[in-house]
Parts: sequence; C-alpha cells; structure tokens
Amino acid sequence: MTSDVRPLAGKVALVAGGTRGGGRGIAVELGAAGATVYVTGRSSTGGRSDLGRPETIEQTAEKVTAAGGLGIPVRTDHSRPDEVQALVGKISAEQDGQLDILVNSVWGGDPLTDWEHPLWEQDLDTGLRLLRQAVETHVITSRFALPLMVARKSGLVVEVTDGNTSRYRGTFFYDLAKSAVIRLAVAQAAELKPHGVAAVAITPGFLRSEALLEHFGVTEANWREGAAQDPNFAHSETPAYLGRAVAALAADPDVMAKSGRALATWGLYQEYGFTDADGTQPDFAAHWAENLQEQYGPLGDPL
Repeated sequence: MTSDVRPLAGKVALVAGGTRGGGRGIAVELGAAGATVYVTGRSSTGGRSDLGRPETIEQTAEKVTAAGGLGIPVRTDHSRPDEVQALVGKISAEQDGQLDILVNSVWGGDPLTDWEHPLWEQDLDTGLRLLRQAVETHVITSRFALPLMVARKSGLVVEVTDGNTSRYRGTFFYDLAKSAVIRLAVAQAAELKPHGVAAVAITPGFLRSEALLEHFGVTEANWREGAAQDPNFAHSETPAYLGRAVAALAADPDVMAKSGRALATWGLYQEYGFTDADGTQPDFAAHWAENLQEQYGPLGDPL
C-alpha cells in the first residue's frame, strides 16, 4: 500500500484485538489506506492484560496515525458484553453511526494452549477458557457491532484465524477455536448477505509476530537468523502482509463475491498484488507443498 493510494479514506474500522501481532498489522495497514481505526484490547498504558507483554493499544494507534490514518485506542475487554456495548456506542456517537470494517482478531490463547497432551489429559478449565477467549469474544463483538453495518447496508467483517482448511491443527482446543472462527465467518456471511455486508475468515502464513521474534531470539532487523533454528522461519511473513491483505479486501468493491470464504495471504497476494514490508511475496502454501507435504501430508483444501 503506497502513501499516495488511500482507498479507505473516509472509512471507519474497528480492530478488536489490535494490540499486537496480526491485529496490529491489520490496524496499521488499514490506517495506511486512509481509514479511521478504533484499536481495542486489554493491554493499555492504563493497565495490562494477563499476558504480561509490553505492547499496548496506544502504541498501535500511534502507528496507525503515523501510517496516514487516524488511530483511536479504546481499552476494552471483549469478553465483557457491557464493555463491548459501550465501545460500539462510542463509535456510533463519534462517527454518526458509521462502521465499515470490523476485524475480530482477539486471541490471547498462546499461554492457554497445551501442545503436549490429548483432550482427555488436558486441564478442562484452561481449555474452556481458551475457547471463551478466542471464540466468545468474537461473538460478543459482532453481536453489538453488526447493527451499525446492517443499518447502512454495507461493510466487511473479518475473522482472523489460523489455517483455511479442515486440517487438524495439532491440539484439541486450539484446533476447535481456530476452526470455530472460520465457522463464525460462514454463519455471519449467511445472515448478513441480505443486508449487503460481507464476512470472511483470513489466515496468515507463518506469522512473524513480536512473540515469535522473541522466541527465536531475533528482531525484525535480523529475523533471518532465526531460520538456523527452524528453516521454515525463512518463509515467514510480517503482520503487515496480513494487514495489506485485509486492506485490499476492504477496498474491493466486489468483496461480496468472497463472503463466507476462508481466505489466506498466500492466495490474496496473487489476486491483489500486495507485498510484504520488505517487498517480497511470501507464499507459505507453496513452501508447504514443496518442503513439508511429504512429511505432513497436504495442507488441505480451502474451506
């Protein structure tokens, strides 16, 4: 997205879960396309979430504004209907009822994910908490935000997930959460179609988030050194790549044709032509087919 192309100027977006990772990348790139972006989450200068990470919604909002949009941080716990209702009321009051783009990117499930044990050996309370954090928050947010779009008979809902196939994702509760988010897009698309509002799910490839950079002991400046620990990391992508995919969808006048689908950065870049922050076009599906399919099987057919 170049600075002189602002296809989303005059548009209003809500990025729920915009503190870090994919949510931050989406918020910033929507801003680069000219949008006003409400950035929400629990990590704020006024109080942090239980994840213990340093990123805040204020930092993301500043990046949105620096990119050319207008970032507005609003601390919100999306598991609390009263807080979400107040958030949507604030947007409606400040933007005269306008909301064009809703991005459900709330996650926070990494510390709750047990990758080592099958369902019958996992802690049930932790698993159910993951589902509430990763799925119920999306439902609550859509419940209160969708009426603004329905009233205007236009808009785009984006459900951020991991993977766009029915392939098992490695552990029960994580798999259930990410699969359920795709189904949220399918169900919303069906109910929103008569009102001219689109809903899609989207997945990045190997997302080079802040937490993943820390995991490999690298920064964005020297991230390629992480490939010494995991060769697949050489094919990772920044959150900006996901953000540019969402911005391209939001600017597409024919986005209704994609409503109800589970999409991926590796397919959308071929259609819209966007690049990652360094000018490359990562294609994790192609990498999988060439290097991982023999060991792990096909990535799967898109849903």
